Amino acid sequence: MRDIKRIIFVAGNGICRSPMAAGIFTQLYTKGDIEVLCRGLVVQFPEPLNQKAEAVMISNGITMEDFTSQEISEEDYTEGTIAFTMEKAQQARLIDKIEAANEENTFVLSEYVGDELEIMDPYGGTLQTYGLCFEVMKNAIKKLINMLELQQ
Repeated sequence: MRDIKRIIFVAGNGICRSPMAAGIFTQLYTKGDIEVLCRGLVVQFPEPLNQKAEAVMISNGITMEDFTSQEISEEDYTEGTIAFTMEKAQQARLIDKIEAANEENTFVLSEYVGDELEIMDPYGGTLQTYGLCFEVMKNAIKKLINMLELQQ
């Protein structure tokens, strides 16, 4: 794989799974040589983190000061960028929406790391549901980091 300079985690409205993924990646990948962004596919107006997602992140030592959601844009894709969505439908929508996105730089996170199931959307669920989503995502991101470190 080419030299990765930026990773973008993309999901729905960008206030839950994508910031959790970005926070987990930033916490676990300590080299600091990759810029990490989180974006939403559809962001009608900037929103703060989902409260339950934020609570789960804080309980795992991750804080995101002054977070507001941002919609994915062409400018987010620069040389050395790869993007990860949480669902196959999001990947297809992202590739349709952003000219620079294609099947060589835009992946479903779980599929990329060899997991069987997509990362479920905890929206509307209990705090425990958000915690489970966080743990599933953390395991996938650990695999992702191992894959990236092996390929460098």
